Amino acid sequence: MASTTVEGALLKLPSLRIMSSSPRLNGRNSLRLPVNLGVRAITSASAAEAARVPIPVDDTKLGPGSLGHITRPDFPILHQVVDGKKLVYLDNAATSQKPIQVLKAEEKYNLYDNSNVHRGIHTLSVRATDAYEQARQKVANFINAADSSEIVFTKNATEAINLVAYTWGLTNLKPQDEIILSVAEHHSNYVPWIRLANTTGAVLKIVSLTEDEVPDVESLKEMLSEKTKLVAIHHVSNVLGSILPIDDIVSWAHGVGAKVLVDACQSVPHMVVDVRKLGADFLVASSHKMCGPTGIGFLYGKSELLNAMPPFITGGETIVDVYLDHATFAESPSRFEGGTPPIAQAVGLGAAIDYLSGIGMQRIHDYEVELGNYLYKSLLSVPNVRVYGPAPSEEVERAALCSFNVEGVQATDISFFLDRLVHEHAIAVRSGHHCAQNLHRYLEGTKEEIKPSARASLYFYNTKEDVDNFIRGLTEAISFYASIV
Repeated sequence: MASTTVEGALLKLPSLRIMSSSPRLNGRNSLRLPVNLGVRAITSASAAEAARVPIPVDDTKLGPGSLGHITRPDFPILHQVVDGKKLVYLDNAATSQKPIQVLKAEEKYNLYDNSNVHRGIHTLSVRATDAYEQARQKVANFINAADSSEIVFTKNATEAINLVAYTWGLTNLKPQDEIILSVAEHHSNYVPWIRLANTTGAVLKIVSLTEDEVPDVESLKEMLSEKTKLVAIHHVSNVLGSILPIDDIVSWAHGVGAKVLVDACQSVPHMVVDVRKLGADFLVASSHKMCGPTGIGFLYGKSELLNAMPPFITGGETIVDVYLDHATFAESPSRFEGGTPPIAQAVGLGAAIDYLSGIGMQRIHDYEVELGNYLYKSLLSVPNVRVYGPAPSEEVERAALCSFNVEGVQATDISFFLDRLVHEHAIAVRSGHHCAQNLHRYLEGTKEEIKPSARASLYFYNTKEDVDNFIRGLTEAISFYASIV
């Protein structure tokens, strides 16, 4: 087993070769593997600096007629009572809720149209096939893909990334080729590339954060060379809330002949995403984060790339002809969709896209910017709270989520109190590493234990009142834990 030392923490990465970033970077701005993670300690100054940054919040957009108030009636789950208390759902970065329109679309399919797709000429099979392929076309339209054949349905975004790693990656990477990631990647956009590097002898290069706790895109630009074959990067961080300039990153990467895979799980549900404008070679997202069902996600890939890649899972649907000793394979997307697909889930995803499109993604984005800024500003008003990621301003936009820690209180204790012990509301937030252990090591300056964080994440059906109830509950939790020390 090869061992990589990270400022005292031991990461066991079998046979993995990881190169550091540009030599000119050091200290708080560097990430050097295997020598140094460039981790930073929490300081109260960070919150103080952020508090001085002007945060634009237009309260008039968050009142009774807001998008959150208008859309909440469509989400039955939000109106339930949990242990005698009203639910406040602020865990949308983990999974979103489903409007009644999506629930009814799936129910209708299962009641009247259930059949297998592409394999029959009877009425139910034709209906199921039409519904399934219409959903693919809706995804293509939603992200402005050139053709629906560029959309491959997977069980989630994780599978979509693995598909690229095990098909395009194994076919195209060789020893000493380089893959660029950031320290802020979700494990789903990290672990597949670690395994691919182990298998092929490729080298991972890791982009660290700036002083503003945003992945350092200038450092990324400097890392690019003729050895770079792939940049795998998130669009929006599920921890930091930072938003990266993907179009610039794609342009720089293509300049050295590299491909770009974008993890868009936190962007596609919240903003206009146009794959042709971004220029990305691959892009992945998950249905369950965009008001759709669990169990389905999608991979976007440029047609010429997908059709040059070998199948991932072989079997029925992936083939053209099968002989005793060999098989010929279909073009995309069929070659990547072996077996019976998640048909009802695709129908639900199509209905979710109809619902989101009916509201308008720009409208959703604009509302979430205001509500997210209000959440950030409100959290900064609570003593001893450290919020991670960039401060929003006129120049800096961040997603509508905040990962945070409270001095002297464990994130899991905060989450438990908000859910079970607040007087009037059951407030659902996430606690943990949010599938980003390397990022938490970096942020917390840890050498051994990886300290978790709490995260409140919003969607368009949340309201100013949700944020206010969360802040009251958090203040109540802090007071409670202070009283028992």
